[in-house]
Amino acid sequence: MNTEDKKRQQFIKRRIAACIVVMFTVCAVVFGRLFWLQVVKGPSLSRRADAQTEESRKIQSPRGTILDRDGRVLAISEMAKSLYADPTMINRSPSEMAHILAPYLKIKESEIQERLQRDTAFVWLERTMDHDHYEALQQVIKDEKLQGLRFNDENHRYYPNGKMAAQLIGFVGENDQGLDGIEMVLDKEIKGDVQKFHITTDRNNVPILESALEKILPDQERSVQLTIDSTIQYVVEKGLDGIMQRNHPSGAAIIVMNPKTGEILAMGSRPNFDPNEYGKGNAEAYKNRAVVNLYEPGSTFKPIMAASALDSGKWDVNRVYHDVGYIDVDDRTIHNWDDAGMGNVTIKEILKFSINTGMAYIGMQMGGRIETEYARRFGFGQPTGIELPGEGAGILFDASSMSRVDEAIMGIGQGNAVTPLQMVQAFGAIANGGHMMKPYVIKEIDNPDGSIYKKAEPTEVGQPVSADVSKTISKIMAEEISSGGGQNAHIAGYDFCGKTGTAQRLNAEGTGYAEGQYIGSFVGFGPLEDPQFVVLIVVDNPSGVYYGAQVAAPVFKEIMEEIVRFKGIRPSHGQENLLPRRKQEEKGQRRHMPEIHRSDDGILMPSFIGWDNREVNDWLDKAGLGFVPNGAGRAVYQSPKAGTYVRDGDDVHVTFLR
Repeated sequence: MNTEDKKRQQFIKRRIAACIVVMFTVCAVVFGRLFWLQVVKGPSLSRRADAQTEESRKIQSPRGTILDRDGRVLAISEMAKSLYADPTMINRSPSEMAHILAPYLKIKESEIQERLQRDTAFVWLERTMDHDHYEALQQVIKDEKLQGLRFNDENHRYYPNGKMAAQLIGFVGENDQGLDGIEMVLDKEIKGDVQKFHITTDRNNVPILESALEKILPDQERSVQLTIDSTIQYVVEKGLDGIMQRNHPSGAAIIVMNPKTGEILAMGSRPNFDPNEYGKGNAEAYKNRAVVNLYEPGSTFKPIMAASALDSGKWDVNRVYHDVGYIDVDDRTIHNWDDAGMGNVTIKEILKFSINTGMAYIGMQMGGRIETEYARRFGFGQPTGIELPGEGAGILFDASSMSRVDEAIMGIGQGNAVTPLQMVQAFGAIANGGHMMKPYVIKEIDNPDGSIYKKAEPTEVGQPVSADVSKTISKIMAEEISSGGGQNAHIAGYDFCGKTGTAQRLNAEGTGYAEGQYIGSFVGFGPLEDPQFVVLIVVDNPSGVYYGAQVAAPVFKEIMEEIVRFKGIRPSHGQENLLPRRKQEEKGQRRHMPEIHRSDDGILMPSFIGWDNREVNDWLDKAGLGFVPNGAGRAVYQSPKAGTYVRDGDDVHVTFLR
């Protein structure tokens, strides 16, 4: 064998040896990995595999939109980014990752770390993030090269007007379930159908595959149009804020209703909450006082009893009562509010000057049976049936067991408990010629294709008194505002009807009265010649002054002055130039701009939804606020939201679409 052959043979041997070494190394790695997976990690992986199951899941279609009577958006579903993590795939320690993420998430750094340490392939870090936080966090993830984090699109309920009509509209939980208000009542109608699909889940019953989280949702579901007028609602909200700031009550409620149809045009309650952040609210804020609260109406009940006395024939307009300032009824003495007597008076003076003795005497002339019968005719003692949760029935005397004292105090609005909504319904009958309409807030429900699913129609639920009696009581109530105890509610150029009321506040147990606590209220309607609005204002336990004439009547004036201008209702006498002509407005005049409401909290934002660019600019310029527009057409989104307060000079961002 020559030298060249020997060299070739040695080279081959070395190649074979190298191949053997490589093969041995590969085998060692493979067997080592198998040992690690089978022996070391085997039990853990086995448990994870056992925990993974294929199951059928459902996803809900986006909730339908809730609109006001003019098509302005009150609640809408939008897609928002939600952040989740796979703790098995993160490339930083849980503590380091938590420290980076904490400034951009709502949960604490310690909670983030705890979630990232869980033995699972899926964990939520934040649901439905706002856009600014999402963009900032997305950039941080990119800059820091963080792994194991993903974003998912989720259906998110958004309320563009913030706190406005919060108790009426309600709110939706993270599981897309309506939890209060219209959202709860119509949950089945607007939540829509479900879409089924199969996914693999981990031991925590959550998807482990990203593809399972990216299903395309069905089309938007049924939409709801309410009877609410956003502009009137805004005026009511402003009135409620004024009450809370001036009088510091435990709570307050305002209702505006069309007496001819029963449509609720506005309904507000305090304290309040933002349904976009419903978790920050509490039981008192969630409570819709206009619907669920029970209270003794006091003197606002007197027109109801007076109408009942006239309609039943137990009294007439010309009959005279001699008032000496007090009246003895068995073992009890009932006094006038000022302890003064007015001598010979008719029912007109008794109502106009809210004479307790006269109404107590009239109550005894009717007797308990007639009093309670007419109270039920007016809708008291039973729910109105409005499409809102938690409505109370109220409390009425049992006619069979009423004493003379009971008959007397019922005449002056004591001894029975009512809801604000019942009072609005009852006075709607007086305003509407004796015809009582059922209150309602849902105007129409539409299918996704635009066809009508359900449409509400005005419903007459009784005629408690005749047209003549209702006309007589209306005229007397108009005189109370013009020259009686309700003059703080007088609006120059207009004839409105009204009645003040002040009553002791029931204690928490409902067994007696709370010491030194009162409810001041005012109920009014009009204009007298063509009543279009019934308004009730209830102020619960105000600080300082508590008479309805002081805490509620001025608010009626504030509200109605804005409403008549907004609706283009011209004065019935004098003040001819108070309002622009409606026809002129329709020919091209700009919309009536809400007044600028300033307080210690700042400037109250109205809803710009539906406004054009110029209208928004004019209002913001007048308010001393900056304007950042986006797009053209009509406003569909604003930030800050309606119902929130901003500081002088702040920028307001408004998005417009054609």
